[in-house]
Amino acid sequence: MKQHICLFLAMTAGCAAMAQDRSTALYQAQDLTKENMFSVNIEGPNFDKAGNLYVVNYLKDGTIGKISTKDGSGELFVTLPDSCIANSIQFNSKGNMYLPDFKGHNVLEVNPKTRKVSVYVHSDKMSQPNDLCINKKDQLFASDPDWKNSAGQIWRIDKGGKAVLLETNMGTTNGIELSPDEKTLYVNESVQRKVWKYDVDKDGNISNKILFASFPDFGFDGMKCDKAGNLYIARWGKGTIVVLSPEGKEIREIPLKGKHCSNLTFGGKDGKTVYVTLQDRKCMEQFKVEIPGKRY
Repeated sequence: MKQHICLFLAMTAGCAAMAQDRSTALYQAQDLTKENMFSVNIEGPNFDKAGNLYVVNYLKDGTIGKISTKDGSGELFVTLPDSCIANSIQFNSKGNMYLPDFKGHNVLEVNPKTRKVSVYVHSDKMSQPNDLCINKKDQLFASDPDWKNSAGQIWRIDKGGKAVLLETNMGTTNGIELSPDEKTLYVNESVQRKVWKYDVDKDGNISNKILFASFPDFGFDGMKCDKAGNLYIARWGKGTIVVLSPEGKEIREIPLKGKHCSNLTFGGKDGKTVYVTLQDRKCMEQFKVEIPGKRY
């Protein structure tokens, strides 16, 4: 009897230790790729429906790389024409890829099968299209900073490539994200270190601008929501991902190895791995989380 009790206690202790190990593994950043695998403009990681990871500016500016989540290796997926440089990646319901081209005042469209690149929308009124998010109706929302003047705008791009200016006279707009129910749009301002939220109606119009969060130091870059509506924000210069609840309260801050974190995305089979792009290290890091991304 005593042997059975001892065995039971040992197994219980072992399970507790394993659970603790799994717990401590959460939110611990590890390298996915080697350093210097991308240009200094590494940005915009995202997954297609098949689970393939794509990242902008692989090896050099003006490219899109396809990155293995198993061993961190990469291959060239497409080279953009006319000296275009992308800054983010989104996919619509048909699997087409969309890229904000901050040099050409464009949002580009890539056919994933033919790899043909075309201009989805162009406007001289766009300053430097930076980041994108997309809703279930395939409407894109784009941040559009004017870095020189510390100003910015927000655009909505309807199906077919019609650009609608939603907001102007903002700070340096950068990260942009929709809540899981698509009723709230979050936009941050990098230089001003503020995060704003808007109500979004069924047509994709925004209203009721409210200050969601502000920070006294460092910068902001890309943002993504998890399934519970928590907002993960890249804190450029500090080298952390801060997690805010839907009420704007800080839940945790996850330290990274690099300092210039530019963007992030959720991925993996269960959507519980966060992949981060680092501009100072020119590589990608990853960490595990408890709640999957909003698309999973």
